Amino acid sequence: MKRTISTGDAPAAVGAYSQAATNGEVLFTAGQLPLTTDGELLDDEPVSVQTERALSNVEAILASEGLDMGDVLKMTIYLDDIEDFEEMNETYAGFFDEDPPARSAIEVGNVPKGAAIEVEAIADAA
Repeated sequence: MKRTISTGDAPAAVGAYSQAATNGEVLFTAGQLPLTTDGELLDDEPVSVQTERALSNVEAILASEGLDMGDVLKMTIYLDDIEDFEEMNETYAGFFDEDPPARSAIEVGNVPKGAAIEVEAIADAA
């Protein structure tokens, strides 16, 4: 059975979506922008800072369910500019010490709110 997830440790959903949803076996996060929990968009910061903030939001959502980044099966990274890949990847690697998840990283026409990056995760919730 589907259950939506909401935590005050990540930016609130501000539309017709949830921070995450699970069926008890798999958890899907919504795309996470480099937003603070207060809703401040870090769009003027370097890609490394934006990446860290977006991944920290994923981490907070997972933690609210007793999970961590080691439970992530797949990450999707949306970049405003693929030239930022190396900078993103250096920061990203720090979140996955061992056995990193499968990942896609793609350049998109625009990331919402003018951010440089948006990330989403699929995690093992069983």
